[in-house]
Amino acid sequence: MGFKVKFWGVRGSIACPSPNHVVYGGNTSCIEVTAGDQHLILDAGTGIRGLGHEFARKGLNSSSLLLTHTHWDHINGFPFFAPIFGPEMTLDIYAGHLADCGGIQQVFASQMATPMFPVPLEALQATIRFVDFHAGETLRFGDDVVVQTAPLNHPNGATGYRINHDGLSVCFITDTEHVPGRPDQRILDLIEGADLVIYDSTYTDDEFPAKVGWGHSTWQEGVRLCRAANVRRLAIFHHDPDHDDEFMERLEDQARRMWDGALIARDNMELTLG
Repeated sequence: MGFKVKFWGVRGSIACPSPNHVVYGGNTSCIEVTAGDQHLILDAGTGIRGLGHEFARKGLNSSSLLLTHTHWDHINGFPFFAPIFGPEMTLDIYAGHLADCGGIQQVFASQMATPMFPVPLEALQATIRFVDFHAGETLRFGDDVVVQTAPLNHPNGATGYRINHDGLSVCFITDTEHVPGRPDQRILDLIEGADLVIYDSTYTDDEFPAKVGWGHSTWQEGVRLCRAANVRRLAIFHHDPDHDDEFMERLEDQARRMWDGALIARDNMELTLG
């Protein structure tokens, strides 16, 4: 089945269902990775709702959900992921930032508890397994998918992922804040030589000084990291909700002129590695 990436949600902070966010998309963080016979989901923002419909169309009933962290924009689509309501689905949910503070199951149970949601976690019919690990550990899926992880610089913690399959690799690095002039060595080590890096590009370098401490980075820093680590392509991701289609079109032009390996992630965009 090869190695494919599909973006179901590319926005950060909050979903933007508006006529000014049509071209680049308004759903929050969710990416589908197909590596051989393994289906991996990265984050469960509002984009996961559409992915659930795709699972139904294709008859898929097994997957693993790898969470960068559990801020609202990265998990609030989970209760609307239709496959979890049926007994046919098996879903493993992984998190690398909560092993020492209650675990991932507690977060999902709280999200779906009264009065926040009418269906509690324990009422779901799917087989769901919660897996807590420490960022920095290596995960394995099937016989030929290896996932390396690393901690990221974000309030309350976050995890970066590198998915390796058949000599190719895709990295998911969001949400993380850089220090200007000091490239994050943990990220450089994780993304070295990757075929595709999906990077937290919430702000521009000009916007960044007013956002220090918010836990996010810039598309220019993404370019700098990818160039330094010999990465093949960068997907600019986690777009600020204030960056509408007109803004993103200008940003796309600037990014292409800075480095021809950069592209802008959009809802429903599909990429094939290799």
